Amino acid sequence: MKKLIVYYSMLGNTEYAAEKIAEATGADVLRIAPDKAYPDKGAKKFLWGGKSAVFGDKPRLLPYEFKAEEYDLVILGTPVWASNITPPLRTFVCDNKGSLQNKRIAVFTCYSGGGAEKAIEKLRKLLDIQSYEAELILTDPKDKPSEENEKNLIAFCESIKNLK
Repeated sequence: MKKLIVYYSMLGNTEYAAEKIAEATGADVLRIAPDKAYPDKGAKKFLWGGKSAVFGDKPRLLPYEFKAEEYDLVILGTPVWASNITPPLRTFVCDNKGSLQNKRIAVFTCYSGGGAEKAIEKLRKLLDIQSYEAELILTDPKDKPSEENEKNLIAFCESIKNLK
């Protein structure tokens, strides 16, 4: 089964998780990014990011190559902003909704404050799917390593590797 991780990361936690998952599962990796970066420090970070997530913004992304037909499973990764997925991931999903319709989908999130379950549910509705093949919620895995994060990451990767 060929796997692809598609993710957005602002501060590196989601990137850290994507790399760990890729290493453990043999998945290819596609990092997406908006063509205009969000502020990543101070109050502006929370104001612009939170507003963009709450209002469902879909920023233009830097060019990327996604060949859906080459993959059986797509693993989507996102930080949680205001109990929602990030706008760059929303853009990717909306731009590729048709290609994602017949794919198996797994998801992972990284968060600091909360709302990860809500973000995962909002993404499921956006994808118009009944359920995910696997779900993972991590608390700042790069910035705040923990045994729980590692345990959950290993379990997620094992469930991905066991998919037939």
